[in-house]
Amino acid sequence: MSGTSEGPTPAADLDRSAVTDSDHGIYHRVFAAAPLSMAVVDREGLVVSANAAFGDLLGADPDGLTGRVAADLVDLASDARTWHAYREVLRGRQARLRCTRRLKHPEGHSVWVQVTVAPLADGGPGVLVSVADIGARRELQARLRHLQMHDPVTRLPNRTLFFERLTAALEAESYEQSGTGRIGLCYLDLDGFKAVNDTLGHRVGDRLLAAVAERLTRVADETGYARTGTPLVARLGGDEFALLVEDSTGTEQLADLAESVLKALEAPFDLAGQRLSLTASVGVVERHAAGTTATGLMQAADTTLYWAKADGKARWTLFDPERNAHLVTRQALSSTLRPAIERGEFALEYQPLVGMEDGRLSGVEALIRWNHPQFGTLAPNRFIGLAEEDGSIVQLGRWALATACRQARRWQLDHPGEPPIFVSVNVAVRQVWDSDLVADVAETLAETGLAPHLLQLELTESAVMGSAGRPLQALQALSDMGVRIAIDDFGTGYSNLAYLSRLPVSVLKLDGSFVRGFQYEGDKSTVAVPPNPADEVIVEAMIQLAHRLGLTVTAECVETSAQATRLRRIGCDTGQGWLYSRPVPPDRISELLGEQAYAVGKP
Repeated sequence: MSGTSEGPTPAADLDRSAVTDSDHGIYHRVFAAAPLSMAVVDREGLVVSANAAFGDLLGADPDGLTGRVAADLVDLASDARTWHAYREVLRGRQARLRCTRRLKHPEGHSVWVQVTVAPLADGGPGVLVSVADIGARRELQARLRHLQMHDPVTRLPNRTLFFERLTAALEAESYEQSGTGRIGLCYLDLDGFKAVNDTLGHRVGDRLLAAVAERLTRVADETGYARTGTPLVARLGGDEFALLVEDSTGTEQLADLAESVLKALEAPFDLAGQRLSLTASVGVVERHAAGTTATGLMQAADTTLYWAKADGKARWTLFDPERNAHLVTRQALSSTLRPAIERGEFALEYQPLVGMEDGRLSGVEALIRWNHPQFGTLAPNRFIGLAEEDGSIVQLGRWALATACRQARRWQLDHPGEPPIFVSVNVAVRQVWDSDLVADVAETLAETGLAPHLLQLELTESAVMGSAGRPLQALQALSDMGVRIAIDDFGTGYSNLAYLSRLPVSVLKLDGSFVRGFQYEGDKSTVAVPPNPADEVIVEAMIQLAHRLGLTVTAECVETSAQATRLRRIGCDTGQGWLYSRPVPPDRISELLGEQAYAVGKP
């Protein structure tokens, strides 16, 4: 017979079948006794079986979970992304899903778990859902995060947490959905805190910081009670604190908060027998959240805090965009000052000095201008202070001296028939200290060929009065060389008039404030500045004193012929001001030298 007959099962196959059944039994016992919560879920998402640990975690009988929707038991359908990933694992299109969920226990408490969904090991239909209780781990993580995000001395949020909150508050979805769309910040620094640390030690300093933190927290709580949200109080480091107001209602709210902060710190602090009083300076910034960055807000706050310190401390100051723009411009000028000198961006203009008696041009004052490529032509008051601060005034002063002397010599050569005019150059006191001014002047005169008596150096009254040591020696050496020394803006400082006789000074330039209040002749109804007879008395007395000391007097800011007439009558030697001319380029001075006298200034 042909064909295949059915016979007994081979022994090998029987052994394999027996082993498989045995393994399934072992796996089932392990599944049931495992401490990890597990459930087998079919392709439809229904529980096929669950172990005891799974039932305990959910507070239910594991047998009673059979047939339940697994996604409902472990909250896999609460967000679209997780639900989609779960469905993909069920269909075999994704290898694994892992997510964190917060489950509600029937007894009322919540349980944080990590849910893992993966295919069954034997490749059978369905998936294995395992759930691990991570509550203890999350609690430890929360404690570690709290330590990481809070200051150990004051227990306030630290810089890291503050910037995390600030960054979140400035995200569009945070302020567009609700609230005012504005944000405010009080940034404060304790005045004189370093002295507390240095004299009483860091332990007392830390106690003081903790006490300050308590008062700031109390202020924030009281403010938040009356409004929708409580400001976040943080210690940013050292003795710097910040109060962040999300959804602020305007500058008035921030101003009230800053006032409350200052008031809260007024009462003395009693610290272990030490009674301490302190104040704080507060920078206040309030603006729309849209378009604001965390860095920009903090820069504005830091700048405003600096203003509060500079304005006298123990106060709050509101951010001023115009003041900030001026500061930014000032910083921009400071950073480009030295390169600008090298690039030749500076120029000199000259304002005539006119003899009161004959109306003739006797000299000019060299006035420096900065032809800035971004900000246009800048007057000296915009950059001379900066040059004095960073020391570039020495380099700039040398250039101005050489340029003015060279120009004065050129006028002399171009107009041989006219008496030569002198040039007056302003000198900063730092030029005397940081350079050899005497050597610079001698070298410049030698190079340009200008006679020393045709150079006048102007120093401010505050720089000259009380000069001693090197400055006085330099002035004496310059005077001995034949250079004229003038005191600029005379009458504005605390002048020791008797000291004048011991200084190598030859000219006093009266400050323009005296001339502006001078007695006018004619119709007083057309005069913008009321006449001040006292100014005439003072000016006349100063002129008489100067003449007795052998000095000549120049009046600045002469604007009307009536002023010029009166100054001439009381003996003033020289006038300078818009009556005669504004500062002009050197070509215009050349034209004036070709004239016999000023028609306006002629007596």
